[in-house]
Amino acid sequence: MKSVGIRILSAVLLSTCTSTSGFAADETKLNAITDAAIKPIMAKYAIPGVAVAITVGGKDHIFNYGVESKDTGKPVATTTLFELGSISKTFTVTLASYAQASGQLSLSDKVSKFLPSMKGKPFGDIQLISLGTHSAGGFPLQVPDEVKTEKQLLGYLEAWQPSYEAGTHRTYANPSIGMLGHIVAKSMHGDFADLMEGTLFPALGLKSTYIEVPKARLADYAQGYKRSGEPARVTPAVLSAEAYGVKSTAGDMIRFIGANMGLVKLDGNLQQAVTNTHIGYFQAGAMTQDFIWEQYAYPTVLNQLLDGNSAAMLKTMPVSELQPAMKPRDDVWINKTGSTNGFGAYVAFIPKQRLGIVILANKNYPNEDRVAAAYQILTALSAD
Repeated sequence: MKSVGIRILSAVLLSTCTSTSGFAADETKLNAITDAAIKPIMAKYAIPGVAVAITVGGKDHIFNYGVESKDTGKPVATTTLFELGSISKTFTVTLASYAQASGQLSLSDKVSKFLPSMKGKPFGDIQLISLGTHSAGGFPLQVPDEVKTEKQLLGYLEAWQPSYEAGTHRTYANPSIGMLGHIVAKSMHGDFADLMEGTLFPALGLKSTYIEVPKARLADYAQGYKRSGEPARVTPAVLSAEAYGVKSTAGDMIRFIGANMGLVKLDGNLQQAVTNTHIGYFQAGAMTQDFIWEQYAYPTVLNQLLDGNSAAMLKTMPVSELQPAMKPRDDVWINKTGSTNGFGAYVAFIPKQRLGIVILANKNYPNEDRVAAAYQILTALSAD
């Protein structure tokens, strides 16, 4: 377990805030709670900029810190776009769940139904749900470096051999969730990025969320920084859009979190699709593996969250299948981390408390500090 100490930060860091609540006293208190959790981390890791969005009882609050770029000194604002890294996966499974709700596929379908070349191959026999729960049988964390084209990707998958029986082990992997997105796009007769930007994001009411940032918004795209301090932004690659390619604002992301708690009015099919991503399929220690989302019984303790979001969770581990699958619950802490070389993000929400948080930063820093900061803030709010 790593602790995050509370230290006084020099006035060099810029802090601004905006809110949709309209209650100044509540805003001042919430600002102080957020400052106490976020400013020490920014100082500890020299993070140039952070945007924090919090939803409390259906009201959203946004707090912005620091700058989008060290070169320009432009302050982080409500329009600032951050890379989400693997939090992008939550949108991929939402699209998959929406395709199921719309009758275009079933998550129990096998891969070969949509990729005929995989018939008779181990990959073709995998169910789609396994691709979205890290339980397909063992893939590497990343698509192999030598795979540069769709043809090469399909060749790799045709030759793939599982290390485990599907549903027995959890292996966190971009190739499996990436292929789920690829297959969903085929089932919906479209291009994945087009379906996300033209169908899913608008249906969710997200107006500043993209796979490819348009030219008109490039000025709002934060510059990311590696842990070493070097500038970095994500480089498009095979399955990157499906696995880690989304860019968004804190405002859009807290709306998405609200939608996941049923606080945003959505089309009936879409709301059901969003809710169904919270079905629990496997148990891995204290963590329940949902459809990409990860959940813990609430109330939970910080140690469990730190363990569940640690680097150890990237390793292969045996899991217990939940039979029947666990229906969506309110008394849970649901979360997801996301990283690229230059950005670090974390989202979490507690449906029973109607509390949610988004932390977006333009520097990659340890998951433990993100989780501890979110826990500190949400625990303070749930105690009120």
